[in-house]
Amino acid sequence: MKNKDYHDIDLKEVHKDLKLNLKKKRYVHTLGVEFTAAALAMRYGEDIFKAQLAGALHDQAKYVEDEKMLSICKKNKLSVSNVEKRNPYLLHGKVGALWAKEKYGIEDEDILNAITYHTTGRPGMGLLEKIVFIADYIEPSRDKAPNLEEIRRLSFENIDRAVIRVLEDTIKHLKEGSGEMDDMTLKTYEYYVGKSL
Repeated sequence: MKNKDYHDIDLKEVHKDLKLNLKKKRYVHTLGVEFTAAALAMRYGEDIFKAQLAGALHDQAKYVEDEKMLSICKKNKLSVSNVEKRNPYLLHGKVGALWAKEKYGIEDEDILNAITYHTTGRPGMGLLEKIVFIADYIEPSRDKAPNLEEIRRLSFENIDRAVIRVLEDTIKHLKEGSGEMDDMTLKTYEYYVGKSL
């Protein structure tokens, strides 16, 4: 499948592959992210198929075991931070982007970045990255995040403000809970808050 134009990829085939490799709840979430990313792409004038594809593939590496995740990153010379070493599940975006390249021949940087950074975001995200980052948070099967209805509404009004709200709530949740925060999450938050001032 190398060197194919990503528009040649059959989403039905992607869905079949995902259904085999994801737990049912994660598969439902993935379809929700794909659907929501497409809706946001329509709203903001992004390529709808790119949004669907990035949304569909964002969590494809979610269930890779920790040691295998670290081994894949080492073998493919993907950078691994100290936080990621301690919490290898955070690497599923990087490994997912690698698989998007290897399995589907996707070379489009927007799609690969959207998959890579869908959990943490990053300073200076492109539109597609913001769309997948937001879609992952607000898709229809999500029901536990605070301020969800407000963020859903805001996502279709002002995507940068929605990015800030998602990051605020994520940081608050991680500080209150036992999860360790990836440095990139904080850097992304500081970048977008600084940009909005």
